[in-house]
Amino acid sequence: MSSRQDRQRSSQRRSRIAALAARLMAEDGIGDLGLAKRKAARNLGLPEGAAMPEDSEVEVELRTYQRLFQDREQQARHQHLLRTAARLMATMQHFNPYLTGSVLDGTAGRYAEIDIQLFPDSAPGQIFHNSTSRIDYRHSLPRTDQAEVVLAILNDDTVAQPRRLPRDQERQHRKRDGPALRERGLACRPSARLLAAGLYRGR
Repeated sequence: MSSRQDRQRSSQRRSRIAALAARLMAEDGIGDLGLAKRKAARNLGLPEGAAMPEDSEVEVELRTYQRLFQDREQQARHQHLLRTAARLMATMQHFNPYLTGSVLDGTAGRYAEIDIQLFPDSAPGQIFHNSTSRIDYRHSLPRTDQAEVVLAILNDDTVAQPRRLPRDQERQHRKRDGPALRERGLACRPSARLLAAGLYRGR
């Protein structure tokens, strides 16, 4: 078989993995791109070590799947999560919150959680101290080595995961991800335009 044919077969396998991974994320609520790709490859009967698609390829397929099969549902769910994120970030405005993940990039679906990064100076247990709203939360296991503390917040029918990261990493995250992807949430009354865009900031 020629190298050209090998490349074509590899490209076709990557496309199949990306499409199935996107469907698993949309329908089964898998939120981790790597896990979705590995499960898709197994379901397709592909051998371990098979070439995987890039995360961006899966995200394109996810947006396509949501547009074709979950359009109204996904849009309504995403707007609901944005509003909930805005309220939570208003409560945490003194702890430098950053909205990230699927709620920010617009792919949040029926099982999505709200991901918020915090870079506070004070102890994590004080995050909701003196809050004007009663928020039930519990400590959760960090999903990355960088997170110092993770809080799971149950709010209506949504789950939020604020992660406390070292304050000295805030600049690194901004430099790596860019200001267009992570805007600081500091305003108690964000505008409709910022909510619709998934961004939330101001003083």
